[in-house]
Amino acid sequence: MTGQRRFFLSASAAALALSLSACSVTETISNFLSSTSGRSWFTEDGLIKADQRVNAFMVFNFENIKQDMARGQGEYLDSLTTLMAVPPDRRTSFYAHAQSQYPHVVQHGSTPEETLVLLAGNPAPAAWR
Repeated sequence: MTGQRRFFLSASAAALALSLSACSVTETISNFLSSTSGRSWFTEDGLIKADQRVNAFMVFNFENIKQDMARGQGEYLDSLTTLMAVPPDRRTSFYAHAQSQYPHVVQHGSTPEETLVLLAGNPAPAAWR
């Protein structure tokens, strides 16, 4: 195979991957913004309300959060614990809990909102308050 043909195939594959991922991101954002709850998450200035930051972060980063849940660690879980105000000395417990919930999330096809309820509990478990 010539170098030019390999480059064309690689560029085509990259373009396809970008378009597919853009579709799922666009679809997620579109679904989010068309929902009643999504619109109520923003101020009149278009900023995310402070009490809705966790919800918005979960919706926009759900696939990455699930990957971190599977590993029991990662930058998205770190950010989520910060937004949820999990004390630093309780984060190890939170990560273990998140990892234990991963099979349930995948098996049941949980939504970001359902997953957040599993992670945060209602009320939040004493292990990370």
